[in-house]
Amino acid sequence: MKKTYYQKLAFMGMILIILFAFQNYTGTEKEDFPEVKFITSDPASTLLHLTEFDPNELDEKQWQNLGFTEKQTATILNYKKIVGGKFLSKEQFKKCFAVSEEKFGELNDYILLPESNKDAKSKNFTAFGKTSISISGKFNPDHYTANDWVKMGFSERQAAAILKYKSFLGGSFVSKEKFKECFIINEENYNMLSPYLMLPEKTPDSFSRYPKTFGSHKTKAQYHPFDPNTTDLEGWKSFGFSDKQAQTIINYRDRNLRGSFKSLEDIERCFVISAEKFVELKPFIQLNPSTITNSPVQKTPVQQEKTDFSKTDLNTITFKQLLEFGLDERSAGSIIGFRRKLGGFINKEQILTTYNIDTELVKKLLSTAPLNTADVPRYTLTEAPEDWLKNHPYFKYSADKIIFYRISEKDERKIWKLLKVKPEYEMRMKLYLK
Repeated sequence: MKKTYYQKLAFMGMILIILFAFQNYTGTEKEDFPEVKFITSDPASTLLHLTEFDPNELDEKQWQNLGFTEKQTATILNYKKIVGGKFLSKEQFKKCFAVSEEKFGELNDYILLPESNKDAKSKNFTAFGKTSISISGKFNPDHYTANDWVKMGFSERQAAAILKYKSFLGGSFVSKEKFKECFIINEENYNMLSPYLMLPEKTPDSFSRYPKTFGSHKTKAQYHPFDPNTTDLEGWKSFGFSDKQAQTIINYRDRNLRGSFKSLEDIERCFVISAEKFVELKPFIQLNPSTITNSPVQKTPVQQEKTDFSKTDLNTITFKQLLEFGLDERSAGSIIGFRRKLGGFINKEQILTTYNIDTELVKKLLSTAPLNTADVPRYTLTEAPEDWLKNHPYFKYSADKIIFYRISEKDERKIWKLLKVKPEYEMRMKLYLK
């Protein structure tokens, strides 16, 4: 009986334990199951934390942090040098072939540059407060060094270009008109600078654009009263002119003016006497009526031509031969100088586009003299020397682009499409291509 009693008691105990456990389970409050989140492995979204940036300020490591490879980074930095050391717009940056369409779309909203080159120019390159022109007062740009231009707000490269342009003009900007023609000075910059420039408004008629005949006077001037019609070579040199300049003044007086200066205007029109130099000389000039030859009877007889111009090649004709034909020194110098820069004329129409020439007399010359183009240098776009491209009047403004595009592109037709030059410029450039 005892055994049966204990068995029943154990069985009842087990029943109670089961009931208690079941009651605890069903009485527990329902808990929310944790939300499952999936982590993407897309490196573009996990590694790049894009913020606004100026591509002109990034170094090699920073470009790589944006997701570019070492090779792509090197290409971008090299492209920046080719376009002038600075990206001007998003449009320009996008043209770099190391930047894919997809990559540009990813970076576009964060780039601190104007949308296009046109916008950059209209904003005077002051987009996003990066640069601005600072003017302290009136100044003579002829006296400014590269450092002075940089302090004003131009880049070092721009400052060097401004000084190079001044050197091309002969060491002086001459006038506001000429200063404005410097391609580094955009319209807005010029409008800001113009009121402060200590230069004449207009370019004097006596100005020649070739520095060999218009330049700084290296010899220290010693001024004293003088009669320009009796002043010899040494006398003109004492006023600061070089041997060649002094001889040109005498030739101008004796040949072009038939032996004498008749007025101050005659002296001012001599192209080797700059406007600034004439102002210095003017108080000392004494025109003596007795030394002025104004009688028609006293005209120097015209020398018989010795050169057979019907057999004289326009690409080899000399300065003296041009004078012999009847051109003045200004016209002759302009033709020889332009021919030298081109490497030779390809057609006679080019000669008529030369500055400072007697058009009617030159037309007569062109109808008489032949033009041989066999020795004029010609190249292909892919093989043209860099120096030739950068110095040739027809190619120099597209030289950097040509040099860049031909690195990766050997098809000249594709290079022309990338250059996007005006049809008339392309036609002019192709005169000197094989």
